[in-house]
Amino acid sequence: MKKSLTFAFILLSLVSMAQNRDPDVDKLAIQSSRYWLDIDYVGDGIVGHRLDIHLPKNGAGPFPIVVCIYGSAWRSNSSKGATFSTGLGQTLLENGFAVASINHRSSSDATFPAQIQDVKAAVRFVRANAARFGLDNSFIGITGWSSGGHLSALTGTTNGVKKETINGLEVDIEGSLGKFTQTGSQVDAVVDWFGPTDFLIMDSCGSSFSHNEAKSPESLLMGGPIQENKDKVALANPISYVRRGNPPFLLFHGNKDPLVPHCQSEKLFEKLQATSVKSELVIVPEGGHGPGVLIDAYYNKAIAFLKAQRDVVAGKR
Repeated sequence: MKKSLTFAFILLSLVSMAQNRDPDVDKLAIQSSRYWLDIDYVGDGIVGHRLDIHLPKNGAGPFPIVVCIYGSAWRSNSSKGATFSTGLGQTLLENGFAVASINHRSSSDATFPAQIQDVKAAVRFVRANAARFGLDNSFIGITGWSSGGHLSALTGTTNGVKKETINGLEVDIEGSLGKFTQTGSQVDAVVDWFGPTDFLIMDSCGSSFSHNEAKSPESLLMGGPIQENKDKVALANPISYVRRGNPPFLLFHGNKDPLVPHCQSEKLFEKLQATSVKSELVIVPEGGHGPGVLIDAYYNKAIAFLKAQRDVVAGKR
């Protein structure tokens, strides 16, 4: 029998606690040369539209950029600081990447497509204001874990997509938030850490709780039970937008993930490969929903991938 949603969220909390039970305060300290906190990237004053920018302590700018999106089951509008509590943000800084850690509206603030519109607005803001912050907007990568992985992947596969229609249902992917609507929201590389993709098959792939329930994170994001909103679910699925010309992808997923089954990354990878999009999938043996996956060994692999893509972009200038 599927475990209850209450248990699932307790488990999610325990995962977070387990990762930070004995915090290494030196590792968690943010070592940056300059930083800006709580920048309102839309200009409407809400907490879900704020971002932080940190520059590397070493090296000369302007610095290539990585936009980071936290995981929260789309339930938080104010967890941008988690980029550094996981150690991911500091690893990026130490390797010469500026970090733009962003908030987005939660599913209780607004349903899909609000969250992807927020991410697109944040990317546009960063690109348009790069010179002010010492950033090199010729390379913008994006990364996130869990629901942040979903939004990172969706940002990548919808490069250049303004609106999309499936079976008569139209969704505005790009949105018109902020002052920089004429600036591009495209990204140059995607690192997706165990993000959901096809919500409709999560239960059949071995999840520990029912994503089909009306109060599941995915159903709350959609504004109704996912199996009753299949067209809207398809519009939220990064796989729906995969096509030649998508940026390169690196996917990480634990094969023991109890909350987001690893079929989610496998299905996205299969479509990327079939469409000749440069991509790699790393299935982590015994990896869970964070534990065993969000670790230095895989951070280093992600850094190597981002540096390689940065160099490719630089070679095309």
